[in-house]
Amino acid sequence: MSASGTTIANYAPFIGVRYSFSRKRNRFTSVIATVSMLGMVLGVASLIVVLAIMNGFAGELRGRILSLVPHGFVESDSGGIAQWPQLKEQIAAAADIIAVAPYISEKAILGNNSTRRGVVLTAVDPQLEGGVSDLPSAMIAGDLDSLQEDGFNVVLGATLASMLRVVPGDYVEVTVPRLTVTPLGLFPRSKRLLVTGLFQIGAQPDAYQAYISLSTGQKLLGSKGKVDGLQIKTRDLFAAPEIMRALAADLPPSYVVKDWSQTQGSLFRAVKLEKVMVSLLLLSVVAVAAFNIVSTLVMSVAEKRRDIAVLRTMGARAGGIMAIFVAHGLVLAGVGITLGALLGVVLATNIAAITATIENVLGMKLFDPTVYFISELPADLQGLDVAMVVLASFILSLLATLYPAWRAASIAPAEVLRYE
Repeated sequence: MSASGTTIANYAPFIGVRYSFSRKRNRFTSVIATVSMLGMVLGVASLIVVLAIMNGFAGELRGRILSLVPHGFVESDSGGIAQWPQLKEQIAAAADIIAVAPYISEKAILGNNSTRRGVVLTAVDPQLEGGVSDLPSAMIAGDLDSLQEDGFNVVLGATLASMLRVVPGDYVEVTVPRLTVTPLGLFPRSKRLLVTGLFQIGAQPDAYQAYISLSTGQKLLGSKGKVDGLQIKTRDLFAAPEIMRALAADLPPSYVVKDWSQTQGSLFRAVKLEKVMVSLLLLSVVAVAAFNIVSTLVMSVAEKRRDIAVLRTMGARAGGIMAIFVAHGLVLAGVGITLGALLGVVLATNIAAITATIENVLGMKLFDPTVYFISELPADLQGLDVAMVVLASFILSLLATLYPAWRAASIAPAEVLRYE
């Protein structure tokens, strides 16, 4: 490359910037450039805000559901654990295990007068349950220790109690999938339970979960001293899969060891997949804005044909001309991406206040806690998400500039200057 060609190529970014902010551009070209820039701003900002909100929803979902779900489980493949106290002590002595508690779980039907609901009936030890879950702190009426009182008592989720139209002090009829032999034949086993408490975590378990004491569960379900398994809390929720794998290696093969990612993993994988799909949909908005740059640059190339021809006669190579228009397009996109990222970060970090303001102006509640389990939009802005949005937008913008830049570099100066 000649010295003059090298100089032109080195100054290509500066010429591209000057083209981007030139006041001598055609009015229609300026409008198209502004529209593409605004489209980039809206696309980037929307993508950042939606990703932050979905992160917030995932965090809320994980925190609320996993407040009742232990980090791990140990069950027997032979239908119950008879010597569970000894196994409990063995597991509690393992590394990184904080607490262990027994449980029995069965699907059942709860009824009150004409209302019937399918539930998950879980028998727990009230003294040990607080070590493996946040159930005691989730009680909004009564307390978990009431399960140990004389009689057959039950603690219900607040939403389930509302659907059954019962409050603490009322009775519900429970029917379990066990048969009672009578002179008249076989009948499903049923029992009246006294509602002694309500819990609420603000998630789906409020609508289907019921708790009874371990002794009540063994009598009602005919477990005869056995438990279905042991619930385990580890030192770290996210280290639970590794810890449970290490525990499985120390236990006999007759025991089945699971962690929360196996029992609840499908739910969180669905949330993650939803985040990916929404991201791709919103990225299409950014792509449309990015490819609007093609129109802007094509029109700019048509306007600058004479300038291109002059630069070529001065020694500019095709690569230098391409660099000018690539820089021209990236400057337009860069302004849109920067403004969009700033706007998205501001909106994401203040989304709760913005939602509250809209609710005050409209005089209505956008998110009814009884329907959505939340009262405001949660947001968790992550730097990696912002960086990925900016990088993806920049790559799409770069791709959009290549074709117009190539067209500009293909212009023959002799054809343009023939009649000058």
